[in-house]
Amino acid sequence: MDKEVAIEVKWLVKKYGNLAAVDGISFTVHKREVFAFVGPNGAGKTTTVEILVCLRDLTSGEARVLGFDVQDRKGQQEIRKRVGVLPQDFNTFDLLTVKENLSYYKKMYGHGVDINKLIELVDLKDKTNELYKNLSGGLKKRLAIATALVNDPEIVFLDEPTTGLDPRARRDMWNLINGLKEQGKTVFLTTHYMDEAETLADTVAIINFGKIIAMETPSQLVSKHGGKKTLIVKKGGKPSYDLLYPILSEVKLESDGDVLADLENKSDLTDAALALSGRKIEFEELMIKMPTLEDAFLNLTGKKLVEGELH
Repeated sequence: MDKEVAIEVKWLVKKYGNLAAVDGISFTVHKREVFAFVGPNGAGKTTTVEILVCLRDLTSGEARVLGFDVQDRKGQQEIRKRVGVLPQDFNTFDLLTVKENLSYYKKMYGHGVDINKLIELVDLKDKTNELYKNLSGGLKKRLAIATALVNDPEIVFLDEPTTGLDPRARRDMWNLINGLKEQGKTVFLTTHYMDEAETLADTVAIINFGKIIAMETPSQLVSKHGGKKTLIVKKGGKPSYDLLYPILSEVKLESDGDVLADLENKSDLTDAALALSGRKIEFEELMIKMPTLEDAFLNLTGKKLVEGELH
């Protein structure tokens, strides 16, 4: 059975003067999936979201959300009723409590979910009567997601939801996003964190300079573009390098004494382990580094993505 379509975009363009912030992109998001839009700052991620939630006009192309045309006035009204949005720079009323803030947004829609249940969903029950200004960064992000859910949307747009959070708060946010999917929500996630996309997404679209350069499942992207598995001989030094160089295709000796070798096939690991043990070469441990989505991005673009910037 064909999957139901939540978002359909065809040859979307958004120009500011001569600059194409979004340059002819096409993609489809299916219902009840997490779709990750991955790329550096300025790649066109936020601009695309703003077009899809009817905050910004497109220059050319087509975009439909839940079957409604983003360029049609009545369609825009329906889209706004049915989606929830967490903007990149969310802020709200400092002197209102968690519950008061959510009640305010629910009244704006005129309908929505039970506020107490929503507070439980985002794990803010102990902070129900806490003023927004007194919440930590992670708790503010939880309230932001609750605000995006207050109208019980079919699609939730999360624009860089974990930027600025510490590792624990990021993991909490990941659990919350997984929970949204389990509830049957469609999640459109923009991020510059490769591990986030690889962990959460059913489909990943990599965008760079306004163009989508690759789009598949995380495992497919890694398989096609991530490169080879790497054997790491910790502190193996030159003796390990000299031993492995003749039997493996790519072997490097790092400045810290680690030896890295590409594994072309299954027998390479066996050959390397036998060679090292047979000669009683000294090293700390053997490790296998699997290719990741970050490796795929590097191979596709020639650059690393660090905190949203290309390096």
